[in-house]
Amino acid sequence: MAVKRLGKQTVRLESAPAVAAGACVVGKKEGEGPLRKWFDYISEDSYFGQKSWEKAESVMLNKCFALCCDKAKLVPSDLDYIFAGDLLNQCIGSTFAARDIPVPYWGVYGACSTMAETLSLAAMVIDGGFADCACAMTSSHFCSAERQFRLPLEYGGQRTPTAQWTVTGAGALILAAHGDGPRVTHVTTGTIRDAGVTDANNMGAAMAPAAYMTLRAHFEDTGRTPADYDAIITGDLGEVGHAILTDLFLKDGVDLGPCSTDCGLLIYARRGQDVHAGGSGCGCSASVLCGHVLQRMTCGDWPRVLFAATGALMSPTSSLQGESIPGICHAVALEMNGGEGNC
Repeated sequence: MAVKRLGKQTVRLESAPAVAAGACVVGKKEGEGPLRKWFDYISEDSYFGQKSWEKAESVMLNKCFALCCDKAKLVPSDLDYIFAGDLLNQCIGSTFAARDIPVPYWGVYGACSTMAETLSLAAMVIDGGFADCACAMTSSHFCSAERQFRLPLEYGGQRTPTAQWTVTGAGALILAAHGDGPRVTHVTTGTIRDAGVTDANNMGAAMAPAAYMTLRAHFEDTGRTPADYDAIITGDLGEVGHAILTDLFLKDGVDLGPCSTDCGLLIYARRGQDVHAGGSGCGCSASVLCGHVLQRMTCGDWPRVLFAATGALMSPTSSLQGESIPGICHAVALEMNGGEGNC
């Protein structure tokens, strides 16, 4: 433990598991955004051929998983574990997506931080020698999330300027003990931070303190600085949360610099697509990581990336009871060997 542990929250993965393949599936609105060319599949049908939004989300995630296996040239039975989760009660999106897949399954809930959490767990299981190959995946759907956490779509309520648009999307990564893809070298597990925000339409403000604490812990534990990364990508703080995060670091005298961005800022053209403060949802950071970020890494644009997904750990019950919204952030360092590419 002393060899792998760095400080209080970070571990260094000695074997540095490699990304064998990544895949992302999104809906029509996401396909109309600036990252269109990096998505593997764009559905014109928000229902994905199903009769409910929840079933649509499961089908979307299952399709993403199948695409990822195809790209890795694996069959599902080659996997040792699947780590998956989503925003719905009891994680039914991922549970029903994986119910016919004969692979040991870990259900994970981290709200919008789920992609970083599943990726962290899959990497640590491989590094610990408990698996050779594992899949990390997650999803969200605008309509299923709105129905659960806010108001039915038929209500037609006015969205506040701080509100974010839940991404209809899914992302999956397959990690292997060996390979030439980006490697997971460090994992910084977050602590829960509660800023006292009670407004479910202001997720960025609720999650920004957690992102700040996790990134600060990562830099302290590893001895690295923002300048050591080609990109520091949070998700999904959106416009409001990203500004708060930047200000918190500036108060420490630390400039995250131009390499710092957020999945919620990248996935949509915020003004043209009328998404207010940007994107959110498990599928936001997942689809951006498994498409745009992964390809920017493999072509050499971003040889070293710090991916820090954030989550608002709320539920409909806690919101109705007037509870504040606790935040969490998990950070994963991904690095290419040598960092040279052809782009």
